[in-house]
Amino acid sequence: MLAAPTAEEYEHLTRAVAIMTGDEKENACNLSDEQVKKIALDAKIDTGMFAIFVNGYIIETKK
Repeated sequence: MLAAPTAEEYEHLTRAVAIMTGDEKENACNLSDEQVKKIALDAKIDTGMFAIFVNGYIIETKK
């Protein structure tokens, strides 16, 4: 079931995106699992949630 992120999850995702480099943002579809994990760990957020966010972003931008 799809659901919008909670306010806390949104804040976590915002923090992760803020620390991403411009290249990582522009080429999110090329991020490795290790890069996604590192970004999440650096942002101190759940790696699974961030991976789901990145995958959803990639799917949405590929449409």
